[in-house]
Amino acid sequence: MAGLYSSSKPTVSSSSSSTSSSSSSRLFLLVTLLPLSLACFAFVLQWRGGLDDPVTHWSIDHHEFPGMVTTQEKRSLRRSVSDSGCVDLLGQSRSPSFPYFRNWKFDYDSDLKPRICITTSTSAGLEQTLPWIYFHKVIGVSTFYLFVEGKAASPNVSRVLETIPGVKVIHRTKELEEKQAKSRIWNETWLSSFFYKPCNYELFVKQSLNMEMAITMAQDAGMEWIIHLDTDELIHPSGTHEYSLRKLLGNISADVDIVIFPNYESSVERDDIREPFSEVSMFKKNYDHLLRDVYFGNYKDATRGNPNYFLTYGNGKAAARVQDHLRPNGAHRWHNYRKSPNEVKLEEAAVLHYTYPRFSDLTSRRDRCGCKPTKVDVKRCFMLEFDRAAFIIASTASSEEMLQWYREHVVWTDEKLKLKLLRKGILTRIYAPMVIIQELREAGVFSSVVIAAHMSLSKNSSTADSTSGITRESSEATGRRRVLEFHLDFDGKSQASAVPPQSPPGLEATQMEQ
Repeated sequence: MAGLYSSSKPTVSSSSSSTSSSSSSRLFLLVTLLPLSLACFAFVLQWRGGLDDPVTHWSIDHHEFPGMVTTQEKRSLRRSVSDSGCVDLLGQSRSPSFPYFRNWKFDYDSDLKPRICITTSTSAGLEQTLPWIYFHKVIGVSTFYLFVEGKAASPNVSRVLETIPGVKVIHRTKELEEKQAKSRIWNETWLSSFFYKPCNYELFVKQSLNMEMAITMAQDAGMEWIIHLDTDELIHPSGTHEYSLRKLLGNISADVDIVIFPNYESSVERDDIREPFSEVSMFKKNYDHLLRDVYFGNYKDATRGNPNYFLTYGNGKAAARVQDHLRPNGAHRWHNYRKSPNEVKLEEAAVLHYTYPRFSDLTSRRDRCGCKPTKVDVKRCFMLEFDRAAFIIASTASSEEMLQWYREHVVWTDEKLKLKLLRKGILTRIYAPMVIIQELREAGVFSSVVIAAHMSLSKNSSTADSTSGITRESSEATGRRRVLEFHLDFDGKSQASAVPPQSPPGLEATQMEQ
């Protein structure tokens, strides 16, 4: 018995140890797998939308960050807009908005450096001007000097513009014309070749006179940089970490007076564009940003039978450091009465020029000019060959013929050619302005500006009536305006001639070098 008992004792001990080890293993496995299972279950639920994350309650629209709108939501939104047959270019859609712009007043403090202003001469409506203004506010422009005529000078448009912080609206009144008639520009030679000519030439002179006044206003306001830009152009501050014009100009050496932005030209892919800033993403690069062999090697493909590589100008726009004796040198450049400015040309940043992006631009340009649609007469009115050809087509062809001409000369429909030139670097895709403006619209920035202006005006109808009378007088003065004649005072000193819109280099440039 004793032997049996003693022999069985180790067996009992071994069985107990095995049972304990097995239990421990099961417990360890359970402790390990349970959290993993719960985590996987939560992940699946959240991925399928079944888990209500309390963080989403912090946002009114439950989309706290840009890009959280689903593809299905975007498609249904586009479908609803398309089915309605109209698009509210300034309105706020039902899709989630860009929250970073919500409640942003876009009213910069005076200590924001450097202080940048833009001046323009425009007749555009709110559907073009508001996106143009607020895009440039986003990238760092604080002040705008708008010399308005036409639609831009109408009561409904100018009253809204005047309510925007940092925007100064200057109507073309008798007082303004009398002041500009006394400008020293009339007594100098650098702009004289553009005097007393119609259409584009008169506009060029008017832009220069407006730029001269904007310089004085910029000095009084303590601005550090001034840029002349049309309302169909957007600054593209590529090469900066924050996509910031302030950062770009802030990094410019103190001894630089003028910064030149080469221009890229829009290359539309449809003939039904309505809002170019939000619908156009393809651009043709400037000669200055391309290798010479690439440019001339693909010149014929890029030109597509048009008179030049670009439809219109190719010599860019410029920013000038605000300083004493600064003067305009035409709409594309600046100069100085006392010295030759130190200029630099940017290697990445550009001006995006939205050229003839809408089919209606053919007739709108035609309606602004009273020249005869002949090859001889259009040379008096337009500086660039494509503008001349477009004016003749818009004045002589039927609607169907105009549309066909527009598709052949402006719209890019050849997918193989587009792919080839994109690979070569002639064409490029730029999305930043499109995204910024679309999100500003989704956030209701444009619509809120219009609503706030109308609410303010409804409280003060007498002021509105007064402004209306001034605007009507301004429009009548514009219609009666004739360029005043002055005797030019030639002092014998050489002056840099105003830089007109110029086409990019053509194939003849290579032939001249040979």
